[in-house]
Amino acid sequence: MPPRSSVPVHRSSHRATGLGLAAVSLLLLTGCFAGGSGGSSAEGAGASSDARVALAMLQPPRSGLSPLSDDAFKLSRWSTAETLVRLDEAGDAQPMLATAWEQVDDTTWSFTIRDGVTFHDGTELTAENVAASLDRAVTAEPAPRILDGVEMSVAAEGGTVRVTTAETDPLVPQRLSSPQLSVLAPAAYEGAAVDPVGHGTGPFELTAVDGTSGATLERYEDHWDGAAAAAGIDVSFVPDGTARAAALRTGEADVVEAVPVGQAAQVEEDLLEEVPMPRTNTLYLNTEDGPFADPALRAAAREALDPQGVVDGVYEGRADVAAGLLGPALPYAAAGRDTDEYRQALEGRAQAADPQGRRITIGTFTDRAELPEVAVQLQQQLEAAGFEVELEVREYQYIEADALDGAFDAFILSRATVLDSGDPVAYMVSDFGCEGSFNISQFCSETVDDALAAAEQTAPGEERQQAIMAAEAAILAEDAAIPMLHERVIQGEQSGVAGAVRDPRERELITAETTVAE
Repeated sequence: MPPRSSVPVHRSSHRATGLGLAAVSLLLLTGCFAGGSGGSSAEGAGASSDARVALAMLQPPRSGLSPLSDDAFKLSRWSTAETLVRLDEAGDAQPMLATAWEQVDDTTWSFTIRDGVTFHDGTELTAENVAASLDRAVTAEPAPRILDGVEMSVAAEGGTVRVTTAETDPLVPQRLSSPQLSVLAPAAYEGAAVDPVGHGTGPFELTAVDGTSGATLERYEDHWDGAAAAAGIDVSFVPDGTARAAALRTGEADVVEAVPVGQAAQVEEDLLEEVPMPRTNTLYLNTEDGPFADPALRAAAREALDPQGVVDGVYEGRADVAAGLLGPALPYAAAGRDTDEYRQALEGRAQAADPQGRRITIGTFTDRAELPEVAVQLQQQLEAAGFEVELEVREYQYIEADALDGAFDAFILSRATVLDSGDPVAYMVSDFGCEGSFNISQFCSETVDDALAAAEQTAPGEERQQAIMAAEAAILAEDAAIPMLHERVIQGEQSGVAGAVRDPRERELITAETTVAE
């Protein structure tokens, strides 16, 4: 695909544009856990100013910024759409649009809705419109990823919202912290597509979206927790990693998502923040069709790969070799693998067969600059083991549908493992459950489904962690995917920026406390 040229960082008329970017294509990432909107009043952040935040993001919207899609995480990172609860650093649910909650019985939870909140269009937040917003997510097809495998109903009762699940679900509050369950004004749902423009509750109001080029947000003066420090946010979607790094170097952008490792040396070190991520670079294998429907050839691929070579050669040491699907961001993962039960689960893996020149096609995307380089290294490693490998590389928005349809024998994906509930079970169900909505491996195993069900039904704590590791072992035992490395993300921030969030969960970035030098 030929490069597009001279795509500038998008800014509104409130701020001069400066120098403009050179050779760019078009299209997300992050920093430390922060308090979120729940503790983000202007009083805590300092006086409001006229300064605006110029933000260069990795990926453009893929679903019209619908909160029912992965685009919800943009709305969350811009602090324009809010949820009933938020997660603290430990992953525990804290108040947001709900001030309190209780478990009424095994399958019912009651959430008390915050008084005095208005949507950006002036509509009052009520239990009725909260329930209607959540019901839109519950009944959506396909379901938001956080609701994979969950049967849920929602109803308003006075000033509370009752959430009822078909089975006991100890993670209901954590699920409701997912940006995909953001609460928008009733007017957002009047059309066929959900429209977030002017319909959130956050400290910034989304006022304009320029397709896949950018978006504009303005400070919402009547936010329930106080006005934001910055006057607004000017967002540009810049999938080209070189262009994002250039935006940081030239000062075009105040905050830049995901500066590529290969560009880091071109940027002043004090403008870069390295964030260890719960994100795993994984090779998903098509277990339904093609060569990798054979477990012995999946085993051959596993044995052929050299993740350390990828870490050293592509990531320049700025990543950790994967021991499993879950990385060092989840401290219990390493201990969970050091058990007899875990090791025994892996002992039954298939033995590798000779590929004998079997032809395979590996897909990946350009939006994360390292992935095409990873693909080339994997091609070399697999060909050395006896496979014949063809690569297919596109922008993510043009390849996702094919990947989900099983069009490739293998697919390289950088995947967040605790994106939704702060707990990896939802990710595992989505990617490896028989009914998972993001099942690139076209994988279905009764053993894995049973392990995932056991993990889902276990209350948060040590027992749940053990169940999660048992599910990981069951997945790896069938070589549905080969985890290669756990990423660290480099976030760019100009020296005049304060309060940009470095969030491993990729939910927060610009908040009410974020400021830039005027």
